[in-house]
Amino acid sequence: MSKELIFVSSVQSEFETERQAIKAFLLNNRLIAKFFDVFLFEDLPSKDKKPNELYMEKIEECSILLALYGKEYGSELSPDGISPTEKEFDRATDLCKERLVFISSAFNKRPHPKLIKLVTKVSQQLKYSNFSDLQDLLTKIFDSLIDYLSDNNKIQSKPFDSTPVYDASLEDVSQDNIQKFLLIAKKERNITLPLSATKQQTLTHLNLLDNGQLLNSSLLLFADNPQKYFPSAIVKCAHFHGSIIEKPIPSYQVFDGTLFMQADQSVDFIMSKLNRTVNSRTFGPQTVVDYEIPKEAISEIIVNAIAHRDYFSNASVQVCIFSDRIEISNPGHLPRGYTPYTLTIAHESNPFNPHIARTLYYAHYIEHFGTGTLDVIRMCNSTNLPSPEFFQRGNDFVVILWRNWLTDEVIRSLNLNERQKKSLPFLKQNKRITTREYCEIAATSIATAKRDFDELAKMGILTLKGAGRGSYYELNSKQLINSSNGSSS
Repeated sequence: MSKELIFVSSVQSEFETERQAIKAFLLNNRLIAKFFDVFLFEDLPSKDKKPNELYMEKIEECSILLALYGKEYGSELSPDGISPTEKEFDRATDLCKERLVFISSAFNKRPHPKLIKLVTKVSQQLKYSNFSDLQDLLTKIFDSLIDYLSDNNKIQSKPFDSTPVYDASLEDVSQDNIQKFLLIAKKERNITLPLSATKQQTLTHLNLLDNGQLLNSSLLLFADNPQKYFPSAIVKCAHFHGSIIEKPIPSYQVFDGTLFMQADQSVDFIMSKLNRTVNSRTFGPQTVVDYEIPKEAISEIIVNAIAHRDYFSNASVQVCIFSDRIEISNPGHLPRGYTPYTLTIAHESNPFNPHIARTLYYAHYIEHFGTGTLDVIRMCNSTNLPSPEFFQRGNDFVVILWRNWLTDEVIRSLNLNERQKKSLPFLKQNKRITTREYCEIAATSIATAKRDFDELAKMGILTLKGAGRGSYYELNSKQLINSSNGSSS
């Protein structure tokens, strides 16, 4: 199957980063890369032909013009004073090419007069999209290309986990995996299926068959060997002693098998690397172990990464455990209309893989739809940890869970005064503190607060940020700190 060409049109200097990110994003997406190649003018080697001749030839070859407009109009050195970006749009229009236009929020900040006229012309011919940042742009480009492929009958408009696998059969599904699931789902969610249900009965009840054919989700959840069909459907876990990635890696594991197995093994790996406190048996015969990050929070984020990842991507879920944090990344992005901030407030669930999410819910791997991230924030804050961070990094969605490196043992070794100790819960939750806030918490004067701050800074606990009235002290996100006598703890 020959691939269609996407011509990326923009003022190169204004969108240098975005142009390269678009190319990387599209060519690294397993679904998009099956159908498209991407053309950037700056990737062409030097040739005898004039630049305008070269890009006009590529306009003729392309199927889609993907145009980005911001504040700049572009070069006006041609005799007619028309920039290459406008000529590219006009030529694509003349040739009846598909045109996808994305306008940056920078357009609202005194754009070039000729660009205003160009955008007016565009708006009279087609519907364009506005974008606020790179992640917003990539999400809208992806959605537009999926719509294009669907409209042209190139793909089925179904989620990955709803797509049939025509070279698989019920023989690929493990009866043992089905039985384990039924035992849990009966106990946890009172599923109506009997424990004696067959493979076909179970998969039919879970809507994991399409006219008798297994779906991608059926294999990921219950196959003997899901990686036979999806080799990148794995979780890679690495543990580092410091706060950066350094080789040699002290501990590294790759977990495969069903999604249930991947979640269980990944959570166990993480918990084995965390600090823990063993409490006394005062209130019963069983010893209670408290981890620096609640296990339920770890499990929620791992399961989310597995359930909501982009399985069209060749990348895998990755977990990096550092001295100050845990980073969990999965290929993919948030659903359309969602931002990282959406995850910190009440929101509806909109899973990329609804069949996978529903089955994980039955097995009690997902507690409530749409509340998981809020639960994680609450659990972290209740143990005096900072709120988790959610953000997009290239093609991956990333969650950071901050560790409690400032443990009771470390605090005892520092010989802090009572005022300084009182400020620690506030610092752990907010990661920063002002002089005024310290004075209120410690019930002390500004002069005393400054002396306390100086001591905490010398110990390596705090770092001064800013100057004057806008200054504040930030809690250092590291495990190894210097005590007042210069030794390491």
